Amino acid sequence: MSQTTIKVALAGAGAFGIKHLDGIRNIEGVEVVSLVSRDIDKTRTVADKYGIGHATTELDEALSRPEVDAVILCTPTQMHASQAMACLRAGKHVQVEIPMADSLEDAEALVALAAGSGKVAMCGHTRRFNPSHQYVHGRVTRGEFNIQQMDVQTYFFRRTNMNALGEPRSWTDHLLWHHAAHTVDLFAYQAGSPVVQANALQGPIHPELGIAMDMSIQLKAENGAICTLSLSFNNDGPLGTFFRYIGDTATYIARYDDLFNGKEEAIDVSKVAVSMNGIELQDREFFAAIREGREPNASVRQVLPCYRVLHQLEQQLRQ
Repeated sequence: MSQTTIKVALAGAGAFGIKHLDGIRNIEGVEVVSLVSRDIDKTRTVADKYGIGHATTELDEALSRPEVDAVILCTPTQMHASQAMACLRAGKHVQVEIPMADSLEDAEALVALAAGSGKVAMCGHTRRFNPSHQYVHGRVTRGEFNIQQMDVQTYFFRRTNMNALGEPRSWTDHLLWHHAAHTVDLFAYQAGSPVVQANALQGPIHPELGIAMDMSIQLKAENGAICTLSLSFNNDGPLGTFFRYIGDTATYIARYDDLFNGKEEAIDVSKVAVSMNGIELQDREFFAAIREGREPNASVRQVLPCYRVLHQLEQQLRQ
């Protein structure tokens, strides 16, 4: 595999699928050969734009193609675990977008299957790859910075079921199993210590979407670091996720791929990695792990503890 082109099927030609296609354009030795999505006309339009020779509405059709080495899944959350396991059973490497499952049972089943598959199985926990968070992680691993507290805000305005492009969505997003997963995993990863205590509160359930539109989560790591996470689908701007790292030697504010100190002075993170695009860096890790025959950063095994915490929080919220 080290010298040959990695041939990829990508499932999900929506907002996030397009981000992956744009990132893959910058990665040598990788070719997307099949595109899978629900609407065949839209799928063919995107396939033509990106020079993808095969378009279909059926994942199984893409998996049956012998030239496909790997699959990237950017499909609705509720499909992630079953589709990722189908990819592994078909003998394909797989990267599934976050979350890898919307239940602990399915997450554990996926990890167990991946362990015996001999294939790379990775989940798109993008925050591990954003240059801003990589900069902080580097300081932590070098012993230059220890996290005392993370304060995180994840805010969207989604009172109707719309995607990141402002288009109607066919499935319902979830603050806990999707958006909180980013921060729960990142907190343990950056602190270098597992989460040992977790608490959650949620606001009213939306009468049509059937989900909480507001949520508050508290976490504590084994080493004593704490995290406070506020999430909302009711926030009318500014939108996105904003991280404040409070540590023993500095304060950092991360806004996606940009980083600032506590005085709002920009920190140059352009040399942290080969790209400033977290999705591209995530994909680079996936393909590098395939070529090198190794476990990737954010493998399904590595991120499983996050889903155990999410399960614990879900049990609290059901009481």
